[in-house]
Order: sequence, then structure tokens, then C-alpha cells
Amino acid sequence: MSKTYYLPQGNEVELFKAAAGMNLPVLIKGPTGCGKTRFVEAMGEELGRDVYTVVCHDDLSAADLVGRHLIDENGTYWQDGPLTKAVRHGGICYLDEIIEARKDTTVVLHSLADYRRVLPIDRTGEVITAHPDFMLVVSYNPGYQNVLKGMKPSTKQRFISLTFNYPKAEIETEVIVKESGVDQKIAQKLVAIAGEIRQLSDSDIQEAVSTRLLIYAGKLIAHGFDPYQACIHSIVESLSDEEDVLAVLEKLISLHFIKSIHV
Repeated sequence: MSKTYYLPQGNEVELFKAAAGMNLPVLIKGPTGCGKTRFVEAMGEELGRDVYTVVCHDDLSAADLVGRHLIDENGTYWQDGPLTKAVRHGGICYLDEIIEARKDTTVVLHSLADYRRVLPIDRTGEVITAHPDFMLVVSYNPGYQNVLKGMKPSTKQRFISLTFNYPKAEIETEVIVKESGVDQKIAQKLVAIAGEIRQLSDSDIQEAVSTRLLIYAGKLIAHGFDPYQACIHSIVESLSDEEDVLAVLEKLISLHFIKSIHV
């Protein structure tokens, strides 16, 4: 039984479990804060597998994934990276925002993401056959993609894919009630605010409001914080630094919660 609260939106749980049973790698696409990481953690608990999460970035090297030689008072020794640990002992290796990593780094995944399921380690001369419980999962936000950053087709076509989006209103309301402790009426207002912000496609907001930020606002409100101010600090100021955008968002919040002046 999973300890991490996750409310399914479609067939993603069945698909993930089927992929795990057939040793197929999974790619998850979706905007920031829509529940990708929480889903993987919940699946790890349900399957009884450790989850090794790596947040990818420009400086991530193959050694950061595979491992490297280190030195201590006894000399040099080899230390496995998170990918090697999962391959060697079993578990889910989850590479979050994989397109942020350099392409020469993600090439090390190729032999693990096809029928071979092996990890060659040049520095130790090992070729590790993946543990039966090893699973490779990657994610990225298509909204961040541009001509310079995209997943190589040769990498992308090694995965079965899942597309996530922000939850439907009734599901997002239930998640906020469960995670923050606010009542359903407050949660519905937060979801309504999110829906209106997510429709501002022609604004300068780079990323729509995430379920995560709505939960933060709900937690502040449940803790006794003024609802208007909770939304300002959890939602508005997290989405933009532009004064004109802030003014629009503040006006939107005031349509749902009485505007208060923070003293």
C-alpha cells in the first residue's frame, strides 16, 4: 500500500505497473507541479522498489549518474552513482527533467532502455546486467523545450510515454483538501483561481500555477493565515516579478477572497 497520496487521473497506474512487469522504460511528459514526481514515488512504494531520483541540469555528467573513483585514507575506491545502484541492486532510477542534461550524458541510458538492459562502465571494465527489478523512468516539461534543448529522437523512441496535465477540477479539489487540510469550499476557490490563471495564455507568465502552489496556499489558510495574503505569497509572487502581471493576478485573487492589507 502506497504511503504517498496519489489520486489517479486515468490509466497511468495500470500502464506503469504493466511497464514495470515487462521491464519497459517509461517517459512522463507534463508541466511543472502536475504530479509527475509524486506519481513515481507512489508507484515505487506500491511496487516495493526504491526510487533513485536525479534532478537533471546542464552540468550533470555521466559520472554523476554512473559513479566515480574517490580517494580516502586507504587509497582509491569506486563509488556507484544512483543509476548504477538501481541497475545493480534493483529499483527505479527516475531522471527528472532529462532534457536539461547534456546529450552526451543521456547516451549512457541507451543500452539500458532497450532489450539489452546492460550498463557498461568503462572506468571499472564492468558490464552490469540490470537487476530484474530495475526500471528506468524519465520526465520532462514540453513547455521548456526549444530548438537548443530537446530529447534526441534516438533516446525518446526507447520509452513508452505518458502525458500528464493538471488534474481535473474535482480531482485537484480533492487533492488540495487531503494535502492541505482546508475545507472543500476553500479548495474549490483555489482550483477556480488556478483555472483562470491557466487560461492567461497571452500573459507573460512563463509557467502556469501548479497544484503544488495551491496546496501551499491551502496549508497557510488551514494554519490560520489570511486567505488573500496566502494566495499572494503562495501563488502570485511565485509566478511573476513583473508589476503589471502581479497587478492582474492580485485582481484575480481579490475576486475570490476578500482583499486584506498585511500589517
